[in-house]
Amino acid sequence: MSNKPQASNNNLKHEIREGQSIELLKELHILTRDGKLNQDSRRKLKQVYHLYQFIEPLLKGLQNSQNSISLVDHGTGKSYLGFILYDLFFKTLKSTITAQIYGIDTRDELISKSTALANQLGFNHMSFFNLSVVEATTSNLIPEKIDIVTALHACDTASDDAIQFALKKQAKYIVLVPCCQAEVAAILKRNHSKKNDSVLAEIWQRAVHGREFGSHLTNVLRCLQLESYGYFVTATELIGWEHSLKNELILAKKVSTSNEIAKQKLSGLLSTLNLNELAYRFN
Repeated sequence: MSNKPQASNNNLKHEIREGQSIELLKELHILTRDGKLNQDSRRKLKQVYHLYQFIEPLLKGLQNSQNSISLVDHGTGKSYLGFILYDLFFKTLKSTITAQIYGIDTRDELISKSTALANQLGFNHMSFFNLSVVEATTSNLIPEKIDIVTALHACDTASDDAIQFALKKQAKYIVLVPCCQAEVAAILKRNHSKKNDSVLAEIWQRAVHGREFGSHLTNVLRCLQLESYGYFVTATELIGWEHSLKNELILAKKVSTSNEIAKQKLSGLLSTLNLNELAYRFN
């Protein structure tokens, strides 16, 4: 456990949770270098807590039911999520519980900086690896099974790669915040140019509608995919992490081996919208 300064009874006590690392919050630019909150950082801190409230119950459930917890964060970037989770939850765990956070990203400079910061703070159960999602699936650096898989602002098909990783790692929980979803919209537009006699094509004929509908449809397909693999799925709106106006948060909990009804709905939706070429991705 780190001996670095912690937030306590001071002028920030109503803004920052007791025991939080002031040094970490400064490194994440949530606090200024002189330990103060401005309006932008106050908004960022609120977003951090908002996201944490969704993940904390999952961690507590694992804490109460087993003696180990593992979490993989894909596209970890500057590792905001991993560090906040460690600071608020993992560092408080009893020594009888084995816990590890794995940050995965393909930008070596970010991996190096996150590794250095974890060492600096004494966050000994954080590891960062320069791997793609596909590489991480087979890498011996990552355990065969993972409890929680997260992917925040995973662009376009990166969320689908994270889902495939989670399925192969038999994840108990999956937390996704997708963004910039262009693949489905592009296919809808291309197929519409081939066949324009379907009234359904009016939904995506205009560019702005196509982008919005394509993004919405992509997440619907992801939810059905997860349900088909036996996950209970909820979707809600989340304020963006990096100044995005809004994003969809998808939470999935493994409850059974499979769901045939969800499989049929998924197949039917792909067929109805002439998207069978995407069956390999969502099935």
